[in-house]
Amino acid sequence: MDPMPTQFDPPSGTRDFLAAEFEARERAFATIRSVFSLYGFEPLQTPAFERLDVLLGKYGDDGDKLIFKILRRGEHEASGEADLALRYDMTVPLARVAAAYGSQLPVPYKRFAIGPVWRADRPGKGRYREFTQCDLDILGSASPLADAEIICAVHDVLSELGVGGFSIQLNSRQVLTGLLSVFGVPAELGAGVLITLDKLDKLPADEVIAELAARGLAPGAAAELVAVVAAPDAGSQVASALKGSDQGTAGLDEVRRILDLAAPLLPPERVGFSPRLVRGLSYYTGPIWEVTAAAVPGSLAGGGRYDHLIEQLGGPDVPAAGGSLGIERILLMLPGSGTERRARLDVAVPVLSEDLAARSFALAAAARAVPLRAGVYLGSSGKLGRQLKWAGDQRARWALICGPAEARAGTVTVRDMVSGEQTAVPAGDIGRHLAQAAASLAPADAGEAAVRDGTDTAAGRA
Repeated sequence: MDPMPTQFDPPSGTRDFLAAEFEARERAFATIRSVFSLYGFEPLQTPAFERLDVLLGKYGDDGDKLIFKILRRGEHEASGEADLALRYDMTVPLARVAAAYGSQLPVPYKRFAIGPVWRADRPGKGRYREFTQCDLDILGSASPLADAEIICAVHDVLSELGVGGFSIQLNSRQVLTGLLSVFGVPAELGAGVLITLDKLDKLPADEVIAELAARGLAPGAAAELVAVVAAPDAGSQVASALKGSDQGTAGLDEVRRILDLAAPLLPPERVGFSPRLVRGLSYYTGPIWEVTAAAVPGSLAGGGRYDHLIEQLGGPDVPAAGGSLGIERILLMLPGSGTERRARLDVAVPVLSEDLAARSFALAAAARAVPLRAGVYLGSSGKLGRQLKWAGDQRARWALICGPAEARAGTVTVRDMVSGEQTAVPAGDIGRHLAQAAASLAPADAGEAAVRDGTDTAAGRA
C-alpha cells in the first residue's frame, strides 16, 4: 500500500488514534483514575492554554524554549508578540489553581489530572509535540507520608496496568546540593554539573568526567565526584561524603523516612536510593524519584517535592509533592495496545426489506437497552448472506434476523456468529434473551470472539 500523501498526515509530532488504539488508551486511563481515586485523589481540569507569564521561568532555560507560544490576536496581531501558550505540563496550572482558589480547596488538596500537553520539541521516535500526561499531587502537607503515598499510588497504577520489571529510584535535591558543596562546586556551575551527572546511566564515566571538566569543574574534583556517585556502593559512599554537610544529611534523612514508609508495602527491592538521580526541572526542592524499566529507554514516571512553586505564582507558600506518568511509553509496554482486531458491535441487525426496516431498527434499540453495542445494516444489498458477511466484518457476536417468516410468527432468529447456531426467540423476549446470552459468556469472549465468514446456513435464506 502506498504511503498516505503528506497533506493528509497529522501535524508533525502529533497522532491520529483510530478506534482500537483510542479504546486501549481509554481503558488505561480508566485504570489510572480508579487507582488514584482509591488513594483519595480527586480530578481537576484546567484550560489547554495559559497566560505566557504564568508558564515562563518555571521549567528552567531549556524548558522555556519548548513552550508553544500563541501570538496576540486582533488589533495586536501585527506586533508578533505572544501572550498565551499551550500548557507545558500539569504542575504549573495546578499551582495557579491553588493560588486562585486556595480557600475553596480542602487541606491537604489531593488532585489528579489526565490530559494533553504540548512541547515545541523536535519530533522523533517516542517523542511527540502533543502527548498525554497523567499527574497526581498533594498540596498542603510537608509530611514524608505525602511523598510515600504518591510513590505507592504510581506503583499500584503500573502494577494494575500489567507493567512488570520496573524499579523506583529515590533521591533528594538536598542530597545533590550537599554533594556539590562538599566537592567544592561553585554555585554558578551547580545546575550544569547536575545535568551532566544525570548522564551517568547513558555515558561512560570518563565521558561524564570530561564533560564536567568542560563545564569548568577541576578535573580532580570531577573524577572524585563521579567515582563516589557511580560506585557500586554509591549509597554508603555518598552518606560518608555528606557527614560534613547539614543540608546533605537532611536530604538523606528525607530519603530514609520515605523508604521506611513505602518499601515495606512494595515488592522487595522495588524502590531504593539512587544518588545519581537528578531530574531536570528547576522547581524541585526536596525528595525526587523516577520509575524505570529495562525494557524501555527513559523513565516511565517521575516526580518530587516542589514546596515554593505556588508562592512564586503569587499564592501562599504551600508545601507540595507530585508525580507524573509517562503514559505514552507505558502504553507501548502493555499487551494488546490497540493494534489487534476489535469487535465493533455486539449485535448486528440485518434489514431484509424496506417494509421490515422499522422492526429491525427496533431490535437494535432493544439490544442497546441490555446494554449491548448494536447497529443495523445500512448498505444497499437485500441479500442476507451479504449482510451476515457485514456482521462478520463487524465481529458481532450475534445477528438478529427478522424476515417475512419471523414477522408472521412474531419471532426473531438469533444467530450466534461464532458457533453458527440459530434460535427462534419471541420478539418481546429478545432483550431478556440477549442479556442471558451475554451473561453466560466469559469476559474475554464477550464481544471479542472471532467470527465465521457469515455464510448463511438457514434453508431458504440465500
